Amino acid sequence: MQKDAETVKVVVRCRPLNKTETKDGRAVIVDLDTKTGTIVLRNPKTDASEPPKTFTFDAVYDWNTEQLGLYDFTARPIVNSVIEGYNGTIFAYGQTGTGKTHTMEGAPTPELQGIIPNSFEHVFKSVDQSSADKNWMVRASFLEIYNEEVRDLLSKEPKNSLELKDSKEGGVYVKGQNQFVVKGVQELKNVLEVGKKNRMTGATLMNAESSRSHSIFSITIETIELGPINPDGHIRVGKLNLVDLAGSERQGKTGATGDRLKEATKINLSLSALGNVISALVDGRGGHIPYRDSKLTRLLQDSLGGNTKTVMVANMGPADWNYDESLSTLRYANRAKNIKNKPKINEDPKDAMLREFQDEIKRLKDALVAAESGTAGPDGEVVEKIVIVSKPIDPAFIERMRKDMETQMRSELAVKMGGLALSSEQKQQLANEAGEKARAEAVRLEAENKKLEEEAVKIQRRAAKVQQDIVKKSADAEQIRMEKEALVKKLKAMEGKILKGDARGGLAEVTRKKEEELRKREQDLERRILSLEEAQLAADQAYSSKAEEAEQKGKKLKKLWKKFTEVNVEVEDVYKEFQREKEDLLSSVRMLQDQMQLKDMVIEAFIPPEEVQKVMKRAHWDDEREVWVLERLSDLGKREVAAGNVKRPVSASGQRRPTSEFSKLASAMGDMNPRFKSENILNLELDMPERTTYDYEGPGVDPRVQAAINAAFADDGELLFVGSEVDQHMYLGDDVGNMQPAQQQAGGGAASPGRPESARVRRPSSARKVAPKAGAR
Repeated sequence: MQKDAETVKVVVRCRPLNKTETKDGRAVIVDLDTKTGTIVLRNPKTDASEPPKTFTFDAVYDWNTEQLGLYDFTARPIVNSVIEGYNGTIFAYGQTGTGKTHTMEGAPTPELQGIIPNSFEHVFKSVDQSSADKNWMVRASFLEIYNEEVRDLLSKEPKNSLELKDSKEGGVYVKGQNQFVVKGVQELKNVLEVGKKNRMTGATLMNAESSRSHSIFSITIETIELGPINPDGHIRVGKLNLVDLAGSERQGKTGATGDRLKEATKINLSLSALGNVISALVDGRGGHIPYRDSKLTRLLQDSLGGNTKTVMVANMGPADWNYDESLSTLRYANRAKNIKNKPKINEDPKDAMLREFQDEIKRLKDALVAAESGTAGPDGEVVEKIVIVSKPIDPAFIERMRKDMETQMRSELAVKMGGLALSSEQKQQLANEAGEKARAEAVRLEAENKKLEEEAVKIQRRAAKVQQDIVKKSADAEQIRMEKEALVKKLKAMEGKILKGDARGGLAEVTRKKEEELRKREQDLERRILSLEEAQLAADQAYSSKAEEAEQKGKKLKKLWKKFTEVNVEVEDVYKEFQREKEDLLSSVRMLQDQMQLKDMVIEAFIPPEEVQKVMKRAHWDDEREVWVLERLSDLGKREVAAGNVKRPVSASGQRRPTSEFSKLASAMGDMNPRFKSENILNLELDMPERTTYDYEGPGVDPRVQAAINAAFADDGELLFVGSEVDQHMYLGDDVGNMQPAQQQAGGGAASPGRPESARVRRPSSARKVAPKAGAR
């Protein structure tokens, strides 16, 4: 074993007899030793002389085991490893109706809740007990594999199929899967309940609520530890996969038909693929591991032979009628014990969400500081507004001012003249000067009034601008206040998703760990005693007497003979199990072939062959998604162009080019117009010249000459053709006496009575044709 490698931990749990088995009087064929982890399985079909099957596992739990006790030994170490940054997987395997879902989920009570709810409390209890310099983030996802389709149970459309993708850093992942950040146990339970409502279940004869799909509940735990050495923090990410496999089924016991039978076939095929992966891993020859044979094995690729700490919980029933299934489950689990994984801590991964959350929180805090340091206009600022209304100068005012000036000027002039009376001319002059001064003063006052009006307009504009600035600053201040509230709200939400420990712990946790260590040490001692007893059988000992030697060797012989018998029976059982599995697979293959033949018959009966060819041409296998895909016509054209297999479309059968039916008809009628031709539109046939010669016509043969010729050749029995322009007859040369035309002799369908028998048969080897027609060319 390599230094960092560790084997898969396997435990077995046996349920009690159910009501149906108790009512039918079924016998218990299983003996469990919880201290040594040993299971003894008796075959009810054989006599008592046959030795039972014995298996040893990391732990064995009987029907009296409590849910929390199973969790403490089986799941708690894995969850602790996940909190430290390892990947962990716990999956339940077994025949349908053996309590896998009860082991994983349990009932909604503290005493009966299973591994999944107990792991929720364990995770957040560890977060509370951690030191204050650690920040945590917990995410959850839930998916199922139904009929080899991966579905997200937390999606709004849970029946949509998702794709599996490969990543260099993270291995196999599900594209488009939803993940929820949770802050407590209740939120995790809510996520679980939502997913359970969307999971596929159905009733069979063996289980009223049989799971018809494999489910995987994943918890991702990210932690960052801050310190003076590394102020940015050191991130570790652990992922816990909690897998509830659908049970293997036999149609004869479950009574599955229709969709239930199809589901059972898919379940058995995926579990068979899982068994092949386990066998390939245990074989250790370094050959191909068939992970891609099933969606289940692809998702569990890291859990089987990869970077994961794995625990397998094998569930079985104690009844005698389930002997074959129980034996298959125990052998399955026994093989899984030898799988070696190479777990390692996931430190500072690229896809850590906790780092992204911290960067976002830092950005929000910086934005809040910037918002608080900025200056905003004071709310409720009062600006005094001065409005000057210009008034026109009153003529009476000008007249009064003129009189006042005139009176003042007269008094000044009277003082200068020493009290002498003013002449009329002087009075008139004073009145004119006073009027001019009054008008000048009026002009000056009017100019000042205009200046004041202009100043007033400027003041009003300034006041309006100040008012606009105040309104704008008020709106900006309100917007800044709202943005600040949004930032604070978002910051609280982000900080709420990052959990911090309170460094809480206690004596109970320490006591529990010590009890667990003592129980484990006790089991190790029991197993060591058994191994020492086995080693003693093979050790050579010194004997004091022949009798003692005979006695000791007799005991060894009995034990070895017992083991030999067990091995022989095991070989026979393995062969029988192989045959059963082979028959199950063959029955599945036959069922699939029947379905395929039925669909082929439907296609042949109702779908035209050309449409079938179109579909076959467009269909291709997608290796990445592992499904058949119908390409779009545009994509099909691009693929054909790339492959160089493009053919010109045909619009009429039997033609090499697109040709209309009208053109075909015109061409058949002999129309030589090129518009009706799709190819060879040029007429390349030679035009023959006019004839300039005549056929030779010689003289006719005299009948007497012809008769002499016939008589000369009559002895050879020749078939002679004698003719002329007028008539042409065929004579049979053997009929010497009667030179009659053959047409006349054969007119009645038989030769004349006077003709020899040999005249009725031609002699093609010696026959000659004579064509004396003079007009022949």
